[in-house]
Amino acid sequence: MIAYLKGIVAEVTDKYVILDVNSVGFRVFISAREAEAMPGRGEEVKLYTFLNVKEDAMQLFGFLSEDDLEMYRLLLNVSGIGPKGALGILSAMTADDLRFAVLSDDAKAIARSPGIGNKTAQKLILELRDKLSLEDAFEKKFEHQALAAGADAPGDARSEAVQALTALGYSNSDALKAVRLADITPDMDTETILKLALRQMTAL
Repeated sequence: MIAYLKGIVAEVTDKYVILDVNSVGFRVFISAREAEAMPGRGEEVKLYTFLNVKEDAMQLFGFLSEDDLEMYRLLLNVSGIGPKGALGILSAMTADDLRFAVLSDDAKAIARSPGIGNKTAQKLILELRDKLSLEDAFEKKFEHQALAAGADAPGDARSEAVQALTALGYSNSDALKAVRLADITPDMDTETILKLALRQMTAL
C-alpha cells in the first residue's frame, strides 16, 4: 500500500523514527541497526516501508534499503515470527549475514537475535533455505561491499572457492561456512582462499 516514505526526520529513537512528510508525521518502526544509520533530525531520508494491519492498529515498519525490506518480508513468512520478531532479527544481523547464516545452517548466529531461540532459528533455516541461493547471496554481498567502498568490490574469488570446494565433494553449506570462517583479505586469489578454506574444513 505504501511502498516508501521520503521526508524529514523529526525524531529518532532506538525503536522508531517520526518522519515529517509534507507536514504529516509518520511513526515508522525501525531496527536498532537502522536507528544507528539514520540521518540526524532535520535531514531528509527515504524509507522503504511495510504496512502491518491488525484489528486494533496499523503499524509502519521502515528500512533504508529495499534489500532489508525484502528479507523482512521473507521472515514474516516463517511460522512463529511476527513483525516485531522479524525486526529484532534484522537488528541483530544484516540481511547479508542472515542469508549466509541460513545457507550455512548457522542456527546459533540467528538465535542470538532478541526473542529468537535455537528451535525458532532452526525452523527459520528450514523454511527459508529453499528461498535463498548461494549465488544470489554472494552477488548481493559483493554489491553492498562495492556500494560501501564506492567501487567494484573483489569477491569473485570467494565464490569460485566455494564452487571449487563443492566440486571436491563438500556440501554447499560446509563450503560456504569454511570460506566465511577463513581469514581473507581483498587481494587474495581463488587458490589462496581455497587453501585457507580447506584448513577450516578440518575444524568443522
